[in-house]
Amino acid sequence: MDSEELVRQADLPLNRDAFMRQLIRILSGALEDVVGLQEARGFITLVGQEMGEQLDADYRRALSLPRLEREQVAAVLVDLKRRIKGDFYIISQDDEKIVLGNRACPFADEVQDRESLCMMTSNVFGTIAAENLGYAKVVLDETIARRDPECRVVLYLTPSAEATAAPGDEYFQS
Repeated sequence: MDSEELVRQADLPLNRDAFMRQLIRILSGALEDVVGLQEARGFITLVGQEMGEQLDADYRRALSLPRLEREQVAAVLVDLKRRIKGDFYIISQDDEKIVLGNRACPFADEVQDRESLCMMTSNVFGTIAAENLGYAKVVLDETIARRDPECRVVLYLTPSAEATAAPGDEYFQS
């Protein structure tokens, strides 16, 4: 067997998805180390907001809807995470808030101790909810990145007293 064939048949857990997750983990870690967690969150916020705008437009176009209702927003958030190998589910929803759980992060184990990556979820969810419903405040109560067993994400849909008291990031319709 020649060298190329030997290397080609090597049993490695390497594919594009694993490579990209590792790349994102290393990039976010370098960013957190160089500028700190808060600044890293800020940089990832910019990426998450743009992705949220694109995903919102993609879903509205695919569904032929000018705007999504609350139930549709919740379904879109669960679906988009499903498509990228997350396992989000709706815990509850009403006119005040949507509460989501998650059993599997799209970044897999690469998210461990990389809290800044959670800003992708916050910004994508917050942008989609705010663009369609006018306002959102995203609270990351529990995250796999912080080594919680699951994520718990609360999206407040009105600036209520409960929302105001909760630590999170606010999003407004553009």
